[in-house]
Amino acid sequence: MSGRPQFEVADIFRQHGPDFRLTHAPSPEQRHVMRAIEQCRTSVLGGHVELCDSCDFQRISYNSCRNRHCPKCQSLAKARWLAARRAELLPVEYFHVVFTLPEQLAMVALQNQRVVYNLLFSTAAETLRTIAADPKHLGAEIGFLAVLHTWGQTLVHHPHLHCVVPGGGLSLDQQRWRSCRQGFFVSVTVLSRLFRRLFVAALLSACEKGQLTFHGSIAYLAQPPAFARLLASVRRLEWNVYAKPPFGGPEHVLDYLGRYTHRVAISNHRLLAFENGNVTFRWKDYRRGNQQRHMTLPADEFIRRFLLHVLPRGFQRLRQFGLLANRSRKQKLARCRKLLGGPDAYTTAPHPPPKDYRALYEALSGRSLDRCPACQSGKMFCSEILGPLARTATRCAPTIPLRSPVAPAYSIDSS
Repeated sequence: MSGRPQFEVADIFRQHGPDFRLTHAPSPEQRHVMRAIEQCRTSVLGGHVELCDSCDFQRISYNSCRNRHCPKCQSLAKARWLAARRAELLPVEYFHVVFTLPEQLAMVALQNQRVVYNLLFSTAAETLRTIAADPKHLGAEIGFLAVLHTWGQTLVHHPHLHCVVPGGGLSLDQQRWRSCRQGFFVSVTVLSRLFRRLFVAALLSACEKGQLTFHGSIAYLAQPPAFARLLASVRRLEWNVYAKPPFGGPEHVLDYLGRYTHRVAISNHRLLAFENGNVTFRWKDYRRGNQQRHMTLPADEFIRRFLLHVLPRGFQRLRQFGLLANRSRKQKLARCRKLLGGPDAYTTAPHPPPKDYRALYEALSGRSLDRCPACQSGKMFCSEILGPLARTATRCAPTIPLRSPVAPAYSIDSS
């Protein structure tokens, strides 16, 4: 892990969030996210005081908000989730397939997030499963994981789905493992056209059932002829579905998943400057050979773009399908492993990672929260629990008596 960044999204929210709330009227979900990020690892959420049993060094650790949109709260959740996925990897090639909605539908998606994002998941999954089951392509039942991202590098609204797919599946009679050609999953042209047809049909159906709403700049789409013209225009486009080169092996899949599954719209480490009411951040220009470039936005606009990517409460942005669906995952993966000649991962998988955040933090960062950072030999122990807003303090039973006045406190940042 790299060191603590100089600027954080939380700093921007704390300074400019109050004015933004007054001028932009964010939704309840967006207000909740803003408040969580502003309060994360501050005295507002409470925490605890730790002392060293050797040199009496003291530090204060404030609690995390654990909000899934917070740039500082994803590392430990990601580590636990990845450890669980390790047992599900098969000894085959894996492919990365991306489904992207055309720009013309982005505003419809933004104003109807729950409906349109669910359609994106369901139609992409149906596309992959239908093409894979076709004997002309693979003739197999496949399993895959899909992750929703709604942002581009400059925080604009850009909804797309990342799918990680094994290079093969169970034959339709469940008696054989059918592999795809080495280095090739299925035709992206075929995927793109079926995805376009299924999504447009599903979106039209949702509109006819009154599940979509339109306001502001797209209020005119509430008129059926206008919406029909929009759908006709996107039917004429070639939709962007592409498959990246296969991973080097199952061990590389986890590296990829670690970068994508628990990512938020922008990390604190991409922020370069925050001054005079402007925010400067680093972004990657994919159209110009992945060049690293800088962008400066007014803080107000930066917050607006960040909040575009707040998902509806309870929305699942990471889902598993086919062989990996929860209902039959264990049995079907065991069958796959038997046919592939490998051991059953559910009997040979290593123990899950420790639930204690200290051990998990050390595994991720290589730094121990138990060892005293001052003397490097003592062990830190809890001496005091700080309630929310530091209004109450409950003493822990110290295991070592205090020896001398404590050192100045500081906050831990494990991002």
